[in-house]
Amino acid sequence: MPRPEHACAYAAMVRAGHARRSIRIHAEALAQAAQDITVPDRPAHTLAAADALARHLDTLSRTVPTHPGSLPRTPLPPPPVSPQDDETEDQERMLLASAVSGPASVGEMRWLAPEDFADPLHAGLWQCVSALAHRGEPLDPVTVMWEAQRRGLLAAGVTATDLVVLLSTAALPPEHWGIQIVERALLARARQTAGRITAYAEDPANTVHQLITGGRRALADLTAVRRRWQQATRPLAEPDAPVTSRAGPASRAPAVSPPPARPAAVRAAGRTP
Repeated sequence: MPRPEHACAYAAMVRAGHARRSIRIHAEALAQAAQDITVPDRPAHTLAAADALARHLDTLSRTVPTHPGSLPRTPLPPPPVSPQDDETEDQERMLLASAVSGPASVGEMRWLAPEDFADPLHAGLWQCVSALAHRGEPLDPVTVMWEAQRRGLLAAGVTATDLVVLLSTAALPPEHWGIQIVERALLARARQTAGRITAYAEDPANTVHQLITGGRRALADLTAVRRRWQQATRPLAEPDAPVTSRAGPASRAPAVSPPPARPAAVRAAGRTP
């Protein structure tokens, strides 16, 4: 039976339960925003939800006493599997070919990281292209193929001819394809962040302070990708355009025709069975 003299303790339990539910609701809203294909600007929509979650954690932190040793120990769910459909594969392939045919801008694309790629082979080839550009060495399909062989990247079933063909069909500047890739990585990281925070909120062993600290740590990982996405899209922003959101500038990708078909061996390389 509840005891009236324990009312303060009961009130603290109610507040903790409310905080847990509210964090979970915000995390679910972030996950939904990252998957919403009906909005015209998915990155801005997603980052607005991330900002709302961050503000909510800030508000809660002002009412919760702090204490050391506050990271959650909840087992985290596996990260969402990156899509490896034909559109994704083609974006990455066209980026590589465009970077080889127009290497002048490769050095400015530090905002694109290997972990942004869905195909491990493409991620490795981007590292080869970036390394050659950084060293100031000639950049063409043959030199990239040589660098890939030195790094042991050529998977079984992918011939040197396949790789040269992959790197020889370019369309549009590499920045165009890079922006699409880093945008996809941003949305994937947002879904992963939402999953982490939801898992924390559903674990009753976590205190509210642990939920706040764990949530902020998860959002910091999203912020790292967010900064790179903002660096990628900033050159495309309108001059002197007012910044109305922490979500960053909207990307403007021109419409393009479908890229040409690839060798079957290259399409299969790097995919997870």
